[in-house]
Amino acid sequence: MACLHDHECGDHNCAADWSLYNHIDIPKVVALNESVAGSVKSVFKSWDQRLETSGGFLESNEGDPELLVFIPFTSDVKIKSIAVVGGADGTSPSRMRAFINREGIDFSDAQNMQPVQEWELAENLQGVLEYQTRYSRFQGVANLTLHFPDNFGGDTTKIYYIGLRGEATQNKRDVVATIVYEVMPNPSDHKTKSETGGGFSHVE
Repeated sequence: MACLHDHECGDHNCAADWSLYNHIDIPKVVALNESVAGSVKSVFKSWDQRLETSGGFLESNEGDPELLVFIPFTSDVKIKSIAVVGGADGTSPSRMRAFINREGIDFSDAQNMQPVQEWELAENLQGVLEYQTRYSRFQGVANLTLHFPDNFGGDTTKIYYIGLRGEATQNKRDVVATIVYEVMPNPSDHKTKSETGGGFSHVE
């Protein structure tokens, strides 16, 4: 396995150490063109379970190999690499395109938008390959959309595992706080919402 560190991954479980599995908001993961609704959730699992197939897999509809997978996180993350384990007999995805912090992308959007990065994939049936990102572009990721436009000639595309490696930040996505500061309030200074535009400031 390709590794970003100065040791052999055969001697050190590097992918497990840097796995973002626990930071994926799995109940909110969705896929377009999946043959079984909700099956996409089964492809996110721990590194040591990546070759386990009894829990299900993601498969596209018959005759249409394209898949689009939306992956939200519970906190902002930095993504170092992506691993994909596909199916046999030409059903593994052959290309992968990544979009960052773009919610609601459909196939038309994905086909016409410029991805942050794209990769030509190999048939990774044994889960020994991972694809490094252009790390500087994969910072502050609240959600990731992966577009798999084609496969190696199969009637459907099958994915058994998607693994993400990187780091999580402390910026949690499930808590939004609005703080209004007022120093030495004076009732005569207070105006109506229509006069002040609502009385709240929006901080990006």
